[in-house]
Order: sequence, then structure tokens, then C-alpha cells
Amino acid sequence: MNRQAGSPGAAVLFLLPFAAAFLVFFVGPTVFGLGMSFFDWEMLSGLPPRWVGGGNYLEALQDARFHRSLLVTGLFVFITVPLNLFASLGLAAGVSALPKRQGVYRSLIYLPVLLNITVASLLWRWFYNTKFGLFNKLLQPWGLELPWLTDPALALPSISLMTVWWTSGVSFLILLTAFQQVSPSLYEAAEIDGATGWQKFRFVSLPQIMPVVGFCLLLEVLSSFKVFGQPFLMTGGGPEGATRVAMQYIYETGFSFFRMGYASALSWISFLLIFCVTLLHRIGSGKGRAGK
Repeated sequence: MNRQAGSPGAAVLFLLPFAAAFLVFFVGPTVFGLGMSFFDWEMLSGLPPRWVGGGNYLEALQDARFHRSLLVTGLFVFITVPLNLFASLGLAAGVSALPKRQGVYRSLIYLPVLLNITVASLLWRWFYNTKFGLFNKLLQPWGLELPWLTDPALALPSISLMTVWWTSGVSFLILLTAFQQVSPSLYEAAEIDGATGWQKFRFVSLPQIMPVVGFCLLLEVLSSFKVFGQPFLMTGGGPEGATRVAMQYIYETGFSFFRMGYASALSWISFLLIFCVTLLHRIGSGKGRAGK
């Protein structure tokens, strides 16, 4: 039977709304933000934007508060990503080994992801409340009362813990699917050789799912670099700036001090840092595949 080729015009017509939305909501704001980063535009002054060239970028290189926000962001990534990856990997390995009721556990573990960020943040603010919070109530028998969100040393790790609880379900589902794709014959061969459960995980499962683990690692690093809602809602960047991440500093620069040009420059610097991380991961993944 001969197939009649569809009309190219019809294909273009179907794609046109998506292309228009892409141009309006992505390409347009991106180009506008890049252009704005070369201007000094203080919105409340009533003055038109003033061309400063690379002045905003030079200011960013000397901005100690921006540097500190990048440091706080890096520390958040350093704490959150390993915890998130190990938690999701351990949960995925455990659930995949269950003989039944995997669907129940899968739903329960993924459930926090469905919560709105405001709901999740306010819930954990109550958990961390010094006087009435759940965690300090649990610690009362030992005479402990920790200032979870008011101590500069504890605030960021506390937000990281909340983030792991809230987001680990995403990597968990991806890794669980990867575990389920491992051929049962590999496990059978390992059992014949007398492998223990840990040995089957270490020498059978893990090598098979490493590309997926690498993907989850990249996903979590990028997500953690862009963190904003949790510290903004739980601590407002405090105490003493201990949780003021880069995205919050950019937000405050643009919408509290109304320096839109400088905020755009900071956004592009952050984008370039995230792009470099993605590029390094891609290069590392390519070398890993080439070495096999």
C-alpha cells in the first residue's frame, strides 16, 4: 500500500503555536535579559537605562555579597547532592528487592514531591520550630533543644535535610526503573557463584545502572545550584546571611533594590557557572564511555 506524504504546510501549522510560545517565553526573555545586563537600569529612579558595557560584570567580580552567596550555594550543593543521591539510591535498591507491594512504597516515597514548595517549606518550619517543633519535642527526653533555623551553623544543613526529603523521590523513581531493567540472569549467575546481597548490588546492579546514576547526579547538582524557594521561605536568607543563596541575592538585587541591569548580569554569571558544570559532566561521561 502506498502511503501519501503529509502536507509540509500542515506540519508547519501544527508546530507554529509551539514555536511562537518558545520564542515569546524563552528566546525573547533570554535575549532581553542579556541585553539588559549591559545597562544600568534603576527602575524606581524614573531614568532611562544607561549603557555601561561590561560594568555590571566587573562590579559582580568585586561584589563580596555575591561571592558569599555563591559560596553558600556551593556549600548547599556539597551537602544536599550526596545526601539526596545516597538516599534515593538506597531506597531504590531496597524497594527493587522487595518481593511485593513495591507500588505502595513507591507511592509513599514519591508523595513529598507532589507537595507545593510553600506547603513543604512551612511544614518543615514547624518541624524545626525551637519551642513547638516536632524535632525538638522528640529530643526533649534527652534535654536537647536545637536552634535548627536560627543558628548559622545549623540553618543550611537543616534546609538541605528538608530538600532531600522533598526532592529525593524524583531520583528514586528514575533509579528504581533502572534497577528493574537489570537482567535477572545476571543475578542468577551471581547467586550460583555464591554472591551475597551486598555483592550482587556492588558488582551486578551498580555497574549496570551507573549511567543513570550519573544522570541523577547531574540533575541534582543543577537543581541544587538553582535553589531559591526553600531558604527564601524558611529563613529569608538568614541568620546572618548563612542561607542567602545566589538566586535569592539576584532576586533581592532585582526586586528589592530594583537594579534590573545588575541583576541580569548576575543571572548570566550564574547561568555560565551552571553551563560549565553541565559541560564538565558531559566531558566526563564521554571519557567514561570511551574507556569502556
